[in-house]
Formats: sequence, structure tokens, C-alpha cells
Amino acid sequence: MRYSDDHTGFVLLEDAVPGIKQDIRYFSSFNFIGERIDGYEEPTAILTKEAAAALQKAAVLFASKGYGITVFDAYRPQKAVDHFVRWAGDPDDVRMKEYFYPSLDKKDLLPGGYIAAHSGHSRGSTVDLTLYDLQTGEDLDMGGPFDFFGELSHPDYKGISPEQYACRMVLREGMTACGFRPLAEEWWHFTLRNEPYPDTYFTFPVSNGLLRTHGQ
Repeated sequence: MRYSDDHTGFVLLEDAVPGIKQDIRYFSSFNFIGERIDGYEEPTAILTKEAAAALQKAAVLFASKGYGITVFDAYRPQKAVDHFVRWAGDPDDVRMKEYFYPSLDKKDLLPGGYIAAHSGHSRGSTVDLTLYDLQTGEDLDMGGPFDFFGELSHPDYKGISPEQYACRMVLREGMTACGFRPLAEEWWHFTLRNEPYPDTYFTFPVSNGLLRTHGQ
């Protein structure tokens, strides 16, 4: 494992996947911590060139079914992951508990694997996303919100409606068909199977300007 601040193998998703919607939660205060996360300088999504190309294939596939892609998070700098870990160690900061982890004690988030010292997102080929209806522009009902900590977020969770479950399967089948592997605990999370930097964790900030200024 190594760290790197080299962004030359990365692209902005808004350039690589035309028509993609971005709802970058960690740039906002609407996330499980309740404040903007360290390292998110702009509300933009960044991926490795390889992952972005695969996601573009997925976008074409989904469009043929009447759906577009909404991205919540993509590349995540190590600084952001460090922010998560610091927050998890503060038992008094539970301002977003009711919405994101109502059934869990905060002290169990680290040992339970909900928060970790390293994230696949920092390797640059993991994306958190959902689908939206191309006619209405509304995100599909997946039966549970992004970043909810608990069994409700498991893709195979059966305690939701058949329609909600079907939406999860459309997302999973499309992404796996285009080279991504799912995560058993999060319906929104997918990693490129042949990710180009499997042992590297990147540290550069999430910034349009960084990639546009220095080239992609």
C-alpha cells in the first residue's frame, strides 16, 4: 500500500459521462457527519480514466432502458477518510444519527466496519450512485437512502417493496455487466473489477480546477 498525490490518471465524470447528474453529498452538510468533509473542495465527481470509461458504457446501457445516472461520490481523498475516522472517535457528535444510523450505537461504527481507516474510494475506481428516470428526472426509489448504516442498505435486503428491490437489481445488473463488482452491504457501491491502482491510495483534493488546470 502506498499514497500518491498524482492525479494524471483521473478524469472529471462530467466530461467522461455526458448527462450524468452529480449529488456530491460530502461537499454538503447532508451526510452522516453533518458537515462538509475534508478534501472536498468542489461538488464534483472524479474517477480513474478506466473506471470512467466503464461507467460511460453503463450510462449507455441504462439510457437504453430509460434511466440516467446520479453519482453521490466517486474518488475520495485519504484526507476525507481520516475525517470519517476522527468523527467516529467522538461519541458526543451524533447530530445525524436519526437519519443515517438510528439503530446503531456510534461506538460500534468502527468495529462494525461502517467506518474504516482506508477506503476503496481512495484508489479512484469506486463509485456510489443511483439511477434516475430520464422522463421525470426523479431518482428511482431504492427503498433506502444513500449511506444509511444498517441491513436496509444491503442490496439483497427483502424488507422493501418488490418495486424497490427491482430498482436495486436493475442498477446492480447494469453495473456488473459493465465491469464493476458490487458490495454486499451497500446497494449504491461499485468498484471496477480491474482497477488500475489496486494498492495506491490517493491524496489530492476533489476539485474541478485541479484537473482542468494541470490537465487530465
